[in-house]
Amino acid sequence: MNINNVRRSPERLTNVYWSTLNIQAYGRDNLYPYRMLNLILNSPTGGSCCERYQTFIEGNGLNDTEFSEYIVNRAGDTVDDIYSLLAKDMALYHGFALHVNYNLACEIVELNHIPFQDCRLEEETEGGQVIYINVHPDWTGHKTRKGNKILVDKKHVDKIYVFNPIKEVVLSQIVASGGIDKYKGQILWFSMDGRFEYPKPIYDKAVTNLSTDEGLDNVKYRNTRNNFLMSGMLMRRKGTAMGLDDDGNERDGGSVSDDDFSKNLDIFQGDVNACSIIDITYQAEEDKPQFVPFEATNFDSKFDSTEKSTTERIYSAFGQEVFYLIRSGKTGWSGTVIAEAYEYYNSYVAKERRAISRAIKRIFDHWFEVVNRSEDYTVQPLVYVTNESNKSDGAHNNPE
Repeated sequence: MNINNVRRSPERLTNVYWSTLNIQAYGRDNLYPYRMLNLILNSPTGGSCCERYQTFIEGNGLNDTEFSEYIVNRAGDTVDDIYSLLAKDMALYHGFALHVNYNLACEIVELNHIPFQDCRLEEETEGGQVIYINVHPDWTGHKTRKGNKILVDKKHVDKIYVFNPIKEVVLSQIVASGGIDKYKGQILWFSMDGRFEYPKPIYDKAVTNLSTDEGLDNVKYRNTRNNFLMSGMLMRRKGTAMGLDDDGNERDGGSVSDDDFSKNLDIFQGDVNACSIIDITYQAEEDKPQFVPFEATNFDSKFDSTEKSTTERIYSAFGQEVFYLIRSGKTGWSGTVIAEAYEYYNSYVAKERRAISRAIKRIFDHWFEVVNRSEDYTVQPLVYVTNESNKSDGAHNNPE
């Protein structure tokens, strides 16, 4: 079949222009990163895979420990603190943003992390350049300060220059801002999808499966909490004595109206009320009391194949097929297998690590003082440590 005859799929991410703020909206409603975050957090499988993805990106931190402990801002954050936040944003959004401040010598003197979901690109100039990054603490408009909502308007949106450490450029920006006190610095904005392109997170391709995973979890919850799990129904004639009361007298069977019964159905639902018995009275004289077993419908079994395929596709979206094989028991569980899985996934996230390392290097190449004499900005990969390796390390480190 010719490609022109194939049914066209909708675009994964549609960006539009917002003239009121002169920005490129991140998704049609400008809330794409918030929607994706909500999706991944509500999927048990997706959330676990994303956490593993983030852990491997972060690794064991930067190789140069002395450099990683260097304080980079007035809040007391270290390079390692900033790096950890960058790894989180990279895992959730496939991008990150760093804010820098300069001194009068046009040298970088302060570094801060900016949540990636708070940043929006300015509309491109005729030359295809983006001059400003627009920052707002909550583009949904729900966040409050002193009880008042922070509206999404020009008053509450900061326009900050795009990162360009050339001294002449920085100086001209300081002058245009009205002096160093009014200068807001610059933002190094990075996207894995390309220069000044809004990124799609790695799990964007699995949005349907992530939503399905959330639904499956809801079914399990309701099956356990709301399903009818009583043992059976005790059928008896009206007026039949049902044991003795606290005073030793026979209890009157009494009767329960249809309204009373329907109002109290919840006492027969859920795990807390499992194996309870419904007591039903009737008028016919010739019928005798009998116990009728009640078998509830188990909805979990109806979704077994859906759950399996959904879980597999989510793992695949994160490139974690090897961990899925281990989880499902298709491969043996041993230290060697886990170590090989670690080695594989370390190589899988190498591109993300390099992107963060290069961004940090770009900033500290223009820092006001030399703080990384080793010039090593690489990341220590995660290593699976077994008891045997701990013992061997101990024996090696112990001079005896």
